[in-house]
Amino acid sequence: MRQLFFFNICLILAGNTMAQSPDSILTLQQAISIATANYPQIKAAQHLANASALEVKAAKQDGLPDFTAGIQLAYGTLDGGNGLSNGVPGLTTLTGGPATPTQNWQAAFGALYLTNINFNLYSFGLQRAHVAVARGQFEQDRQALAQQIFQQQVRVAGAYLSLLAAVHVRMAMESNLVRTLQLRDVILARTVNGLNPGVDSSIANAQVSSARLALIDAQNFEQVQASQLSTQMGIKPRPMVVDTAASQTLPKDLLTIPAPDISNNPNLRFLASQVTTSNLFSAYIRKLGLPRFSLFAVGQDRGSGFGNTYTTNPADYSNDPMTGFEPYRANYLVGVGVTWDFTDWLRTRSRAAAQQERSAAFTDQYELEQNNLVNQLALSDQQIHNTLAKYQETPIQLKSAGDAYAQKRALYENGLTNIVEVSQTLYMLNRAEIDRDIACNAVWQALLFKAGTTGDLTNFLQQF
Repeated sequence: MRQLFFFNICLILAGNTMAQSPDSILTLQQAISIATANYPQIKAAQHLANASALEVKAAKQDGLPDFTAGIQLAYGTLDGGNGLSNGVPGLTTLTGGPATPTQNWQAAFGALYLTNINFNLYSFGLQRAHVAVARGQFEQDRQALAQQIFQQQVRVAGAYLSLLAAVHVRMAMESNLVRTLQLRDVILARTVNGLNPGVDSSIANAQVSSARLALIDAQNFEQVQASQLSTQMGIKPRPMVVDTAASQTLPKDLLTIPAPDISNNPNLRFLASQVTTSNLFSAYIRKLGLPRFSLFAVGQDRGSGFGNTYTTNPADYSNDPMTGFEPYRANYLVGVGVTWDFTDWLRTRSRAAAQQERSAAFTDQYELEQNNLVNQLALSDQQIHNTLAKYQETPIQLKSAGDAYAQKRALYENGLTNIVEVSQTLYMLNRAEIDRDIACNAVWQALLFKAGTTGDLTNFLQQF
């Protein structure tokens, strides 16, 4: 029986030694770094921000002049006719020759060379508004990325603390199993020597079995928390060993935290960027309905297999492709124009007003989030105070439970009490150990809640 006891002790101690190997410990800072680099939603937000940056570049390039050049080589007839025509969308009919008494199927090659330049001289700031909207969208996507990173960092920190709590519970259950095995060893020895009734050994075996079941439940809970941490880190499930030493003491500067400022909270900054972008878009819509002044220039050159006297001399044409390809007539056109769609001005006013309503909605969301953060900040201070008060009670509880267990065990070994009273004190000691570790973890959780509210994890991570 003693061999079995020492075998169990060796297994537990070996497991704890392996778990705390410095080479394999995953720190909170490492977990956050891995999540920032691997979490899919952060990657997606980064791609959206990159796309918005390219849209800013494209918006700036929209202000460049439109420059179009084209070359066309064709082969066809030039028979004309007198009559009416009507343009049909998507269809174009061309006739460019003399009207002949009968159908003329004489065909030759022809070419067209075209250059067109159109430059927006003045549009009441439309181009600048377009660039401003693109920059506003980029800033919004950049704030969305920062928001996603921060929220994921808070989730990882919370999952890490939950895993730490589960590890401490498992360690407490291991300690409880060790004590239960020690107590059973004493009970069996006294029972064999006839100093205690035989039912005590049955009770001892039942307690050992119960302690093992509790340890299995604690191990299962730890595995669940480890799986959740892996999910939040964006990696595949793998064995994790967390830094239990970091959370066994209270934060160093818990009572000297600088005055919190929620204005830097990533959620607020993102909502503020939504309001700004919406207002910029509303201004851009208004400018779409204003006049536009433009400078244009057109250069054209033509080549044709039909000669200059073809109208009077139907034989004046050539089937040689080079004859039709060679330019022989050129024209140019330069001018300034203004366009204004009067009805579009009315439409854009309505669309701009609709966008202003969206801006008002974003502003209301910002004010709601700001109010929530103010209330959460006050609540976080209360939680820190309450968790500290609770933690300060745990040493008293743990010492009393330890003294009671030591006293009851000594009395039992001397035949002055029964196994039931010893079992009760053993349970109290196990609960006191768990309460101590959970209370310390709760203080860290409260500090994380306050850091998440202020939008800055720096102070939290420096103390961990």
